[in-house]
Amino acid sequence: MATATLTSKGQLTIPKAIRDTLNLRAGDRVAFVMQGESEALLKPVTKTVDEVFGRLHSAHQPRRTVAEMKAAVAKQCRRQKR
Repeated sequence: MATATLTSKGQLTIPKAIRDTLNLRAGDRVAFVMQGESEALLKPVTKTVDEVFGRLHSAHQPRRTVAEMKAAVAKQCRRQKR
C-alpha cells in the first residue's frame, strides 16, 4: 500500500507508483470521491478521449448497440443516485 503525508498546508504528494499507474502528470486534476465517512477515492479527471480510447474494449465482449449502451448508462446513473 502506498502512503503519503499531509503537510501543514494540507498538501499531499501522490506516490510515484500511483501517479504512474493513473498516468498522472503535472497539471492534471484529480477528484476525491467520499466513500462513507472514513474513505476517499482519488480519480483522475483530466484525461482526453485519446488517452482513454480503447480501454473498455475487450475481444471477449459482444458488440453493443447504441440503444444498449444508453440503457446501461441510464441504469448506472439510477444506481448512483441511491
